[in-house]
Amino acid sequence: MTERSLAVVILAAGQGTRMKSSLPKVLHRIGGRSLIAHVLDTAAGVSPQQVIAVVRHERERVSEAIIDHAPDTIIVGQDEVPGTGRAVEQAVAALPGDFDGTVVVLSGDVPLIDAVTIERLVRGHLEGGRAMTMLSAIFDNPTGLGRILRDPDGAVTGIVEEKDATDAQRRITEINGGIYVFARRAIEQALSEIDTNNAQGEKYLTDAAARILAGGGAVEAVATNDPWLIAGVNDRVQLAEAGRELNARIVRDHQRAGVTIQDPATTWIDADVSIEPDVEILPGTTLHGATSIATGAIIGPDTTLVDCEVGERVRVRRSEATLAVFGAGAEIGPFTYIRPGTELGDGGKLGAFVETKNTKIGDGSKVPHLSYVGDTVIGTGSNIGAGTIVANYDGVEKHQTVIGDGVRVGSKNVLIAPVTIEDGTYTAAGTVVRKNVPAGSLSMSVAPQRNIEGWVAANRPGTPTAAAAERAQNTTNTANDGENG
Repeated sequence: MTERSLAVVILAAGQGTRMKSSLPKVLHRIGGRSLIAHVLDTAAGVSPQQVIAVVRHERERVSEAIIDHAPDTIIVGQDEVPGTGRAVEQAVAALPGDFDGTVVVLSGDVPLIDAVTIERLVRGHLEGGRAMTMLSAIFDNPTGLGRILRDPDGAVTGIVEEKDATDAQRRITEINGGIYVFARRAIEQALSEIDTNNAQGEKYLTDAAARILAGGGAVEAVATNDPWLIAGVNDRVQLAEAGRELNARIVRDHQRAGVTIQDPATTWIDADVSIEPDVEILPGTTLHGATSIATGAIIGPDTTLVDCEVGERVRVRRSEATLAVFGAGAEIGPFTYIRPGTELGDGGKLGAFVETKNTKIGDGSKVPHLSYVGDTVIGTGSNIGAGTIVANYDGVEKHQTVIGDGVRVGSKNVLIAPVTIEDGTYTAAGTVVRKNVPAGSLSMSVAPQRNIEGWVAANRPGTPTAAAAERAQNTTNTANDGENG
């Protein structure tokens, strides 16, 4: 649709009081994006020459979010005159004076409308030579919604809001979806003639239909068979419902693209996540942000990934990771907590009850279990023993630990940063590494074991432990007496 002039107006001025939130309604999120970000993406999908957003409530906050997501958007502040008609009137006035094309009007709280539907609506509008085209739907229970009025021949005669409707009009089941296409000059003229003389004291955009018809313009309502496309979000219940529906559509799209998703009901995938074919997603998995997953990976169950890059054939089980990179064939989990800045090389492993942060782990290196590794660089083919702690914080600053290639760190080590353990090194179990370890060395902290006999009887008399010790000693004494006899 780039060969003709098209502008998109997004209405985002409402307060959204039913959300009962300090966050403006259009900034609430589903599928990893704000409601208005979804609408901005839809607008971009029809390649308009201009996008205009009309704001009022929390103007600065909403405007900042819009510009962050779509920097070329023009922001227009709605004045004191209430109503969608006034909002569109101000947006149209912000268009260049010589713009004589088509104006699409979307709502910032209707997140599931898609570019394909808009393209079809615009195409029909232009081919039909209309001044106004709107998206409608048939609802069994249209309570609270504006109705499409038609004459006995089926021609549109106008739109009526429920508060202004008669009893007969309230029985109409075709509702106004709030998605419009206008000829610029037609909507400009119509809005100049509309007042606020109605039940809500607002300048209704819907009144434009009757004005355009009165001026001889053609108006049509095109019904969609997918009511979710026009579903608005006005409270937390509707927010959750729209989120579920969006997620179901995202999941189905991935399934049709070759991804196995065992349980769609417990799988949540943000709109910006990318997944290659032949990935398997197990129940209880959530994938957020810009996470990407390469072919052959198996993710889950009960796993959360946020902005992660997952290589081919990676296996992640019952773990949580944020801003991490996993090389091909890596294994993660179960019960692994991976914080930002972790990079795990090809064939590497982060095992059960391991936490990492700001750490690069080379190909084939492993941190199998019960360890914390932070601000560390680990070479290739190294193994970190169970219970190892990298003490990277001195109370004021973080320090780095470097572990070379082919290193074997023993169980229950404490590595006190900054420290370097060079290639081909062993550290013994229980070692506290306080200074650098040269290549090929064995590092150990040796203290002789001391046994104080009789300590329990002297210091813990009457306890179950003392009783057990006495029994053991009696058994030993009896055995010794038998041997001596």
